[in-house]
Amino acid sequence: MSGISDILVIGSGAAGLTAALNLADRFTVTVLAKGGFDEGSTAWAQGGIAAVLEEGDTFESHIEDTMTAGAGLNDRAVVEFVVENAPAAIENLAALGVAFTAPDGSEGSNGKWHLTREGGHSHRRIVHVDDATGWAVQQALIKAALAHPNIRMVPDMVVVDLATSRHEERYSGAGHVWGCYAVNKASGAVELFTANATVLATGGAGRTYLFSTAPKGATGDGIAMAWRAGARVSNMEFMQFHPTCLYNLEVKNFLITEAVRGEGGRLINPSTGKRFMPFYDPREELAPRDIVARANDAEIKRFGLDYVHLDISHREPEFVKGHFPNIYEKLLGLGIDMTAQPIPVVPAQHYTCGGVIVDMDGRTDLPGLYAAGEVTQSGLHGANRLASNSLLECFVYGRAVAQHIGAHWDDLPPPPAIRPWDESRVTDSDEEVVIKQNWTEIRRFMWNYVGIVRTTKRLQRAQNRIRLLSEEVADYYGHFRVTPDLIELRNLLQAAELIVRCALHRKESRGLHYTLDYPELAPEAVDTVLTPN
Repeated sequence: MSGISDILVIGSGAAGLTAALNLADRFTVTVLAKGGFDEGSTAWAQGGIAAVLEEGDTFESHIEDTMTAGAGLNDRAVVEFVVENAPAAIENLAALGVAFTAPDGSEGSNGKWHLTREGGHSHRRIVHVDDATGWAVQQALIKAALAHPNIRMVPDMVVVDLATSRHEERYSGAGHVWGCYAVNKASGAVELFTANATVLATGGAGRTYLFSTAPKGATGDGIAMAWRAGARVSNMEFMQFHPTCLYNLEVKNFLITEAVRGEGGRLINPSTGKRFMPFYDPREELAPRDIVARANDAEIKRFGLDYVHLDISHREPEFVKGHFPNIYEKLLGLGIDMTAQPIPVVPAQHYTCGGVIVDMDGRTDLPGLYAAGEVTQSGLHGANRLASNSLLECFVYGRAVAQHIGAHWDDLPPPPAIRPWDESRVTDSDEEVVIKQNWTEIRRFMWNYVGIVRTTKRLQRAQNRIRLLSEEVADYYGHFRVTPDLIELRNLLQAAELIVRCALHRKESRGLHYTLDYPELAPEAVDTVLTPN
């Protein structure tokens, strides 16, 4: 299955497939998926995509909402670039067959779609497909990619590391990226994929935490691989926690979309029976996610609760069923009728705002390596992502990457001979329990020490544990054949280390990074930038 193509895309979500489809008319493209093609974060996105489509709304308003949510840390030029390209991205998706919900609730409407509102937005600007936008988008992208003769889709490939200049048969220190090594889940063999240009679209690092809405494959792979290859990483301390994840001991990671609050849902303390958001922020339930998540966390801790309530039962039952059909059916199967009773919710890790540094063309520090989507720190989100800007970033940057590769193809040389993977000095592991134990330990101490509210002492405790585990995992990696679980553990630990380093560096509370030791905002907004040794 190994091979050479013009372009290698690592990741089959919105960013990766957008890049692939925009490149495939000119080039051969190989797309590697970690599991199935629809198992990434894109398919899980319920809410929608933000774009200025309503009369009276403006680009400037969307820009300012994004900057406000990002607590002044956004790159304004990037925000302008993404916001101004949003309507075209929506039109492209509609042309691809995405049937966005119409004002009357039906599918598709010749460019006139129902727009909902989410926290932090001053206007209705969220175009959606009921409450399963990501799934609809993902299916349309997959269908188009599978039908394209120049795109080879390869499932169940777990990437070990990027293949760089130091892997050339004639060693070079140029830092060029020529593709990657990946484990084939079916055979267990490590295969080499090479290309003139490589696009990282691997998503975030949500599974670093005990409670997360991210899919199980979100283990920070792209961020860790790029860091090991020599790329800078930025703003990893800004880990977004979604305020409303379903609290259910049998069903984990089920997100209750922000649009429920956008359509009138209220947060209620089950102990007092009263709304509490008016006491935390004048925007109430429509405040940015970091504020709502901290309010939920504060109520839970102050009153000794397991959860708070999200209640939209005051709206008409048909309205609720029509706007949130998937959530309604899922909850009904769990014995909760959201048209008649409140939903128990807790905050959970939701989005990685930091990542691999890229410019507005999606270029990383390393020649031949591009990146798009949640794996990156593009400057769009700042210290806190505005709701429904995440899918938007994938489409705009996926296209930007493709345009830059196409325009500069002559500057991207073909890959030289790369050494095959060497397993001559390792054996099969007989200690799989080590991987499971370390995985559980990382996620638990990251939740307890590097969660919604932090202190320097907690961060230092996490750092000490990471140091000990890093030695153990490095020894394990050096002696045993790589497996998908070992690769994920190694990347998870690396992502955790980068998160903690960034958090310790920031001596203020800004956006998603809230520390009791430095509760005030620093006078100047500055990115946290880590540079590999």
